[in-house]
Amino acid sequence: MNQPTQHELPSYLNPNDLGPWGIYLEQVERVAPYLGKLGKWVETLKRPKRILTVDVPVELDNGTIAHFEGYRVQHNMARGPGKGGVRYHQDVTLSEVMALSAWMSVKCAAVNVPFGGAKGGIRIDPRKYSQKELERVTRRYITEIGMIIGPDKDIPAPDVNTNAQIMAWMVDTYAMNTGQLATGVVTGKPLSLGGSLGRVEATGRGVFTVGVEAARDAGIDLNGARVVVQGCGNVGGIAAKLFHEAGAKVIAMQDHSGTIYNASGLDVPALLGSYEPQQGIVSTKAGDTLSAEEFWALECEILIPAALENQITVKNADSIRAKIVIEGANGPTTPEADDILSSKGIMVIPDVIANAGGVTVSYFEWAQNFSSYFWEEDLINDRLGRMMRDAYQSTATVAKQHNVTLRTAAFISACTRILEARELRGLYP
Repeated sequence: MNQPTQHELPSYLNPNDLGPWGIYLEQVERVAPYLGKLGKWVETLKRPKRILTVDVPVELDNGTIAHFEGYRVQHNMARGPGKGGVRYHQDVTLSEVMALSAWMSVKCAAVNVPFGGAKGGIRIDPRKYSQKELERVTRRYITEIGMIIGPDKDIPAPDVNTNAQIMAWMVDTYAMNTGQLATGVVTGKPLSLGGSLGRVEATGRGVFTVGVEAARDAGIDLNGARVVVQGCGNVGGIAAKLFHEAGAKVIAMQDHSGTIYNASGLDVPALLGSYEPQQGIVSTKAGDTLSAEEFWALECEILIPAALENQITVKNADSIRAKIVIEGANGPTTPEADDILSSKGIMVIPDVIANAGGVTVSYFEWAQNFSSYFWEEDLINDRLGRMMRDAYQSTATVAKQHNVTLRTAAFISACTRILEARELRGLYP
């Protein structure tokens, strides 16, 4: 049978789609020439295993009924159960959730964690709803996707605008619907419900760990190195704090409210101590304010985009004057911007390596839940550091071997592992 033409494919498979899914497809195209005999399976990477779109109706506090659109996408589960967060954001789209699920597949394989990739989201602005309303949204959403999640099927986790409390509601809802408490159904839970020590800081700690490795490779002394961070949450904030403690100067930080700057270095612990996410970083008055254009053009050794995707584009890539870009966020750099950064000799540590600390400690949490035996935080941080360093070093080795960027190298390693599992398992029936 002839293959369908591009025009006959569903819109989300169109490589000309400019959304996040289109960016992911372009990344796969770039790695395809390096897959050798496994290239026959490359279409597996371009097609999610399962896409579930659900209606999430809830009664609001004022008695009216509101409907929200929710998604759970399972991209590839050849290597293990699906793994990926759930985000609550007013701009959530199917293309975005699909791309995030695919990047989770690559991320888990890149650090050799035995999970597949999945992701979820609800199109909602959580700032406009009460805690009780968000609880009802969460419980209804988990009820709607309950048939495809489970400790050995698909394990959600926190993401943008979701947290340990929301994970606790998910655990309870799943327990009420199945008749049994399975703490391993989600990760990122409160400690009292089987959460893991070190989970909140894990992604930011992973960003710092690979940053130390990359700085050493680039001959950069962290003591006094200038660091610029976009994002002040569990990724950007924790990474900024750790770089500050290592002697680096965090000269600028940015969030939804704007940018603060101090050429001599911000007092990161004090800033984070007074930071209120709703009010934004500018309200801390911890430094001078800069425009977005000035933020991206700051001369620095390390730039960490740790907010949302599509932050570094053709519009600002050429103005970037960092030596190393560490992608704390998922998909912050478009492929075109990636090429610009590469042409300028800027090292980019891709998201699938740089921010994999979160899923790595999620794996530790999941394993602890199965055994009901919990590890000390020092042990968790030690194992996290070892896995992050190994992933970075093996990726750097592949990059040198093929004379490619770290992103392409990470995709070569990850896609090879995914497709090897696919080939070994074969097709059923």
